[in-house]
Amino acid sequence: MIANIVKPGSHTRGVLVYLFDKGKANEHTDQHIVASWDDFIPDPGPWDSPGHKQRLAQLTKALALRVEQAGDKASEGHVWHCSVRAAPQDRILTDAEWATIARRMVHATGIVPKGDPDGCRWVAVRHADDHIHIVATKVRGDLRPPRNWNDYRRAMAELTNIEKDFGLTQVARGPEAAAGTAAAKRPTRAEQAKAKRLGHHTTAREQLRHTVRTALSHAKDLEEFFNLLADAGLQVETRTLPSGDLSGYKVALPDHTNHNGEPVWYSGSSLATDLSLPQIQQRLAAAEAHAAPAASPDTHYPRSPWHQATAAAERIPHHLDHTDDAAAQAHLTVFSEVLYALPAHAPVHLKAELHRAAVAFEHAAHTRADHQHARALRGALKAMRYQPADHTGLAMLLDTAILVVLATQRRSARRHHDRQVAAAWQTLLHLQAAYDQIAPASLAVLAGRRPSDATVHRYTRTLHEILPAHAGQILTETAWPALIAALAAAEAAGHNPITVLQQAARQRSLSDAKSASEVLVWRIQRLGDRHAPGPGARAAQTRSPHVLPTARASAVTSPTSTPPPSPAHRSR
Repeated sequence: MIANIVKPGSHTRGVLVYLFDKGKANEHTDQHIVASWDDFIPDPGPWDSPGHKQRLAQLTKALALRVEQAGDKASEGHVWHCSVRAAPQDRILTDAEWATIARRMVHATGIVPKGDPDGCRWVAVRHADDHIHIVATKVRGDLRPPRNWNDYRRAMAELTNIEKDFGLTQVARGPEAAAGTAAAKRPTRAEQAKAKRLGHHTTAREQLRHTVRTALSHAKDLEEFFNLLADAGLQVETRTLPSGDLSGYKVALPDHTNHNGEPVWYSGSSLATDLSLPQIQQRLAAAEAHAAPAASPDTHYPRSPWHQATAAAERIPHHLDHTDDAAAQAHLTVFSEVLYALPAHAPVHLKAELHRAAVAFEHAAHTRADHQHARALRGALKAMRYQPADHTGLAMLLDTAILVVLATQRRSARRHHDRQVAAAWQTLLHLQAAYDQIAPASLAVLAGRRPSDATVHRYTRTLHEILPAHAGQILTETAWPALIAALAAAEAAGHNPITVLQQAARQRSLSDAKSASEVLVWRIQRLGDRHAPGPGARAAQTRSPHVLPTARASAVTSPTSTPPPSPAHRSR
């Protein structure tokens, strides 16, 4: 829940007229009182109901009675106005629940201390399903002002308790909220009303923020960033200083105009604080300084940027546990850019789900970042736009993305950042839905490359030797044929299948995996993308205490051993 406390001055009637009027965009519907200092006060009801004006006048007189009695002793700003709004994903509360919340708020803020018969007069009005307005006149029964200093801080503390007691979304407050430098700006009520009138599912601000983030995820420098915005159909204007240096930019949708037919502009910082020009320049400078080098034309093993991105993302959980906040956030910032880039590369039926995942992750982690980190993932991200992903590459990256979001959720939970935990959970739902749609087809393609029966029997024995605790489960999973094919492909590329399987199993525990075979398939795909070890490396593997005896023997007798690549082919 969020609360907003304002001091509108001394015009009790003006505030009540606003609450019971139709609103600027007819957004006020079924206005009614849910709680007050007196259960028998008149309820004006909706603005078009019979007798509305008379009841409104009666309510105004009753609410302002003590102000009149206090005369000159009443303070200038004696009207107190607090709005309380539930989160969009919360259930719809009943009038009785809103009444309880209103009473707790006026008690917590000192307007009406519990059990105090001289508390201020107040009324709570429900505008819509998701919020109420509380209006009070700050004159007690003894004609003294209430002790309601620090009312905002006290209101925030009480909202935290209310969220827990009512099972509502836990909103970040205090140091966690203050750290949110990448937080998206909430659309205003007028923006929401206009989007509804035009039949749009999202506001102009939200559409623009998505387009700007997508362009940022693809751009290599500032010039390309602005070109991508223009290519996406946005109107773009920049501001320059007398020196010729850029000082800012603003964007507008071509069909979003004001009453004069002029574009409605939004600066980058009004979309989100991390989309201001200085923030974007810092991120693009880091990307340019650490861009991944292009593969040499004579390289026989050009590594896919999708595999590079997956490998880099796979290390993010480690960074979240072992680096400082700014460095960890740098990895999450680039990971967020990856999520925004994915819809452009995904099949049509996955675009909406991946877009929702990217939007949800905006709120899963946002603190100040040191953009000099996350070089590998940043370089892979920029290279991804030049190499379309096949279904296997996308499924592999989505599998790793789910692990990253799980790690982000655990990190936020340890810090009691409940809002970020909820955002990570929403991201997971969308990523898992997308993965479930694309993975079966990718696994089926791999499974179609089944090796000989003798090879299958050999891999089955290897599985029992290396993963005895998981072998029984893996052999019954639908992805087992794909795992066989992945091992065969790695062996054909010159890798030892036993060593590859061991390395894949050691990367992370398989105990909490939904499908251990699927996890192993994607890991072996990435390991197989690397250069196969030469004879010297294989000999070292046979001497390693971490390699099983079977692996040592196979490293020497592997039928697919290949000559070592020339020195020119070993460097990446």
